[in-house]
Amino acid sequence: MTKNMNVNGMSLAPGVVETIVSIAANEVEGVASVGSYTAGGIRAKLTAKPATSGIEVQADEEGKLAVTLHVEVYHGYVLPELAATLRQAIADALLVQVGLEVASVDIFVDGIQFAA
Repeated sequence: MTKNMNVNGMSLAPGVVETIVSIAANEVEGVASVGSYTAGGIRAKLTAKPATSGIEVQADEEGKLAVTLHVEVYHGYVLPELAATLRQAIADALLVQVGLEVASVDIFVDGIQFAA
C-alpha cells in the first residue's frame, strides 16, 4: 500500500496494515519468519520494527482487503493447518485493531527452516 487508507473516519498511514499483518503472522506458532529469512529475518533481528517485506495488501471496491503473505516455517508443522491458522490470525487482528474485513489471505510458504 502506498497511500493512506480511510476506515470509519480514521486515516491509516502506509505500512500500518502491513505491520499488523506481520505481527499477527509472527505470533503464530510454526512461523519462522515473514518474507525471506535472508532478506528480512536478519534485519528483523537487528531492528525494533517488524519486517513487512513479503506482505502485499490491496483493498477491493467494497473496502475489504486481499492480503498476500510470504513466510518461512519451521519443519514439523502441517502446512495446510498452519496456513489456516495464519489466515484466521490475520483476519482477526485486522478486524479487531482497525475494523477492516478481509476478503482473502493468500499464504506462500517460501522455505522451511530446521531447528539448530
